[in-house]
Amino acid sequence: MSVSTKRELIQPDGPLSIEVQCALLDLPRSSYYYVPCGESAQNLMLMKRIDRIYLRKPYFGRRRMCHQLRKEGYEVNPKRVARLMRLMGIEAIYPRPRTTQTHKAHRKYPYLLRNLEIDWPNQVWCSDITYIPMSQGFLYLVAVMDWFSRYVISWRISNSLESSFCLEALQEALSLGHPQIFNSDKGSQYTSERFTGLLIDQQIQISMTAQGCWDNLMVERLWRTLKYEHIYLHSYADGLALHKGLGIFFDQYNRENPHSALGMKTPLELWK
Repeated sequence: MSVSTKRELIQPDGPLSIEVQCALLDLPRSSYYYVPCGESAQNLMLMKRIDRIYLRKPYFGRRRMCHQLRKEGYEVNPKRVARLMRLMGIEAIYPRPRTTQTHKAHRKYPYLLRNLEIDWPNQVWCSDITYIPMSQGFLYLVAVMDWFSRYVISWRISNSLESSFCLEALQEALSLGHPQIFNSDKGSQYTSERFTGLLIDQQIQISMTAQGCWDNLMVERLWRTLKYEHIYLHSYADGLALHKGLGIFFDQYNRENPHSALGMKTPLELWK
């Protein structure tokens, strides 16, 4: 059953809650609730350009990003660029604490992957969130990936950076496997008690990267592949179309994309 069909079956005024109906239909709530985000057309254009620049030069902060945009003819100032980058959930990658995305009351965990040999599936899982440009808005995407095989175990889209869609992705992934270590950044989505509590209950070690460091390299490479080979080649109008397109992309990525670092094997061949 397609996502659009599932969405049509939801009864907002029915006897069951939206959450329960989505669960019964195996439909992410973010797909049901999606509405285009209300930024101006000019800001959406700037965000798409910022996204492309950031993939090539992730060390650009607001001032260097602003300088680059001005060189390209955009009339922007650092304050505006900083707001858009914050909205997109990105910042320059260099060694310093990040203050915009973390939650001070949440416990932070140490980074466990330094000098660790990762040489078997389900030894380490990693996760990250990225901004996805749409034709008339934007969404966020989270993925859970097996570090060794590069297999994308689960993913979810959302129109906000609330932690629920990350938790849904983790729950689905844990229904399919069990890692020794789970690595993420220190964003509030990953440090929430519900998220870390689920990992602790499953006796999974929690690893968190130093903010501003590019230690979640496998997921960052996935984002680059996804955007240049799929997202930038399409112009999705809504969350339902994006959900369908991402489903096709991740299935092909897992089953058909050989990696030279994996001896030209696909992620699916090495995962499990």
